[in-house]
This record gives sequence, C-alpha cells and structure tokens, in this order.
Amino acid sequence: MTFSTADRDAMARALALAEQGLATTTPNPRVGCVIVRNGANVGEGWHRKAGEPHAEILALAAAGEAARGATAYVTLEPCAHFGRTPPCFEALIAAGVSRVVAAMEDPNPKVAGRGLERLRAAGITAECGLLADEAHELNIGFVSRMTRNRPWLRLKVAATLDGKTALENGVSQWITGTEARADGHRWRARACAILTGIGTVKADDPQLTVRDHPCERQPLRILLDPLLEVSPAARILQGAPALIVTAADNARARQLTESGHRVLTLPAQDGRIDLPALMRELAALELNEIHGEAGATLNGALLAAGYVDELLLYLAPMVVGNAARGMFDLPALTALDAAVRFEVRECRQVGGDLRVVVRRG
Repeated sequence: MTFSTADRDAMARALALAEQGLATTTPNPRVGCVIVRNGANVGEGWHRKAGEPHAEILALAAAGEAARGATAYVTLEPCAHFGRTPPCFEALIAAGVSRVVAAMEDPNPKVAGRGLERLRAAGITAECGLLADEAHELNIGFVSRMTRNRPWLRLKVAATLDGKTALENGVSQWITGTEARADGHRWRARACAILTGIGTVKADDPQLTVRDHPCERQPLRILLDPLLEVSPAARILQGAPALIVTAADNARARQLTESGHRVLTLPAQDGRIDLPALMRELAALELNEIHGEAGATLNGALLAAGYVDELLLYLAPMVVGNAARGMFDLPALTALDAAVRFEVRECRQVGGDLRVVVRRG
C-alpha cells in the first residue's frame, strides 16, 4: 500500500498528539487523530484518560461539518466495541468521512480488524500500516498485554562502568548524577506501575514515586514481599495505596488491607513469588508497562524467567571493583552461548552519565 508525503505528515502529527497521553491513558492505548480536508488540518485530538472521549471523537468535534468528505488519520484502528465509551467507527461513519488511515490494527481481540471492516462495509476507504512501527512503539505495553497476556517489563538500573549498583557495604547514593535521576523519573511517569522487592525496600526505603518530572497520575507501586516483612513505616506504604504481593496470609496481611493497601497472595517456591502467576495477575489488573527498580536478586529472577523485555541502564563513569554489588544475581555460566542477549536500541549521554536502552532480541 502506497501512502503520500501528505499522508505521512498527517500521521506523524497524529502520533505526536498521541504521545501527549504517554503518562495518562492507562489502561487504554495512547491514540491521536487528525482530520484533513482538501489538504488542510480541520480537526485533531488525542485520548487523555480512560473514560474520557477517544481521539477520534475529539478530532471530529473540532472539525464539525468540515469532517464530511475528509480523511481521518488515527494512530490505532478505531474501536469496534462498547467499553467505557461507544465504538469510534460509528462516529466516523456518522460524521461522513470518506477515508480513514490507521497506523496499525488494534491488538485487542475485541477489535482486531473489525473496526476497519465496519468502515469498509459503510463505503469508507479504510487503510492501515502507515508509520506502523512508530505506533507500535508508542503502545508497546498495550500490545504486550493484548498479545502475550502480560505487561511489558522494563528494568531500570543505575550502575558503574564495571556493572556495580552499590558498594559492598550497600552504599549506592548516588552513583549517577541529578540529570540521570531526573530522566529516570520521566521513565517512571510513563509506566502503569513501578515494581520492586522487599530487599530494596529494606536497604534503601524508596518512595518509588514520580517527583522530578511533571506527572498528574502516580503509577501504582508494587512490592514483592513473600513473607510480609515490610515495615509499616516504609515509605512505599505512605501516600497512595500500594499493591503488596506475598505468599503469606496472616494478621499482617489483614493489617495492610485495613490500611487501604491491596494484598495479592500468590504461590511461592524457595521463598520466591511465582512469577508466571504474577505476570498473569498484573495483566488482569490492566497494567500495560511495568517499570522495575529492584536489586540483583529480583532482577536476576525476572531475567532468568524471561520476563525482562527492556533494560534502561544509567552508567556512571566510575569503577568500584569486583567486591561491589552487581546488577543480576544469576547462576554461573560455563559457556557464552547461555548468556541472555539484548539488542542496543539507544545510547546517549545524560548529564555526566550514559543512558543505554537494550531489548531482548
């Protein structure tokens, strides 16, 4: 299918609009829409929050009568089912648009091509595949949840050049500089939830909130605590309710529930939470992107289980030696063929540190 330069420009604008919902749309996908008639942008919109109008509805409202005979560029196939709002394909038909161009099909099984089919059945030209990679990237967590029944898991690690996250005595503040730490908060903001383990809470007592970046919606904080060892005074329990995942079912669990937190009890083996069960539960909670900030034990367990999709690494230009603590607690390997391999997606300087983003191949 061939698209014109004007088509590409309009879809690029729709993607830019969709990105404005990066930190707010969860659990919905990030979607933007542009209405073009006779070469002019006559209406645009982006989905801001679940329960509020979808991008197509806002763009059509802005266009008004000018939408009749126009082309609608939308970053995700118009929905074809009743959710929190009515299906968007009906609004596009009612507005009289003559053509709809979608960046990608909706991976939601409730849609999955049906929106485009309904438009074609109504006599509207419906095309798909323009800037599809960019649209997929924008909603990589939503796609993961819909197609794999688990969220996209990104682990953030701050380390030295020799891969150490803390000194042997546990001191880790601060390995990276202020710019890198602020940049990490920007990545936190886009996530649906921030995941950590009880070891990190005991050692560092983190808040795990977004503070150094504008954010109107704080991500859910998730603590893996198999034995419910978390202190009532822990900062992760202050403020908004947290989700505590445990294998214990005792008075402490009831106390946490009474304090407003959610306690999820899952099976455990050798003192570790059943990770496949955890991923299924997180998907059931409609969490698209999980941002992990944990220690070597949990990082290693998630990596060994195959659940780490992406690593967000901040590397400080320093070396602290072999005795310091590493990123991943993994069994010793006897051959490099057994190593977990990643593909480099990005490498750039942030302040005085280096940010490296890698993904599973």
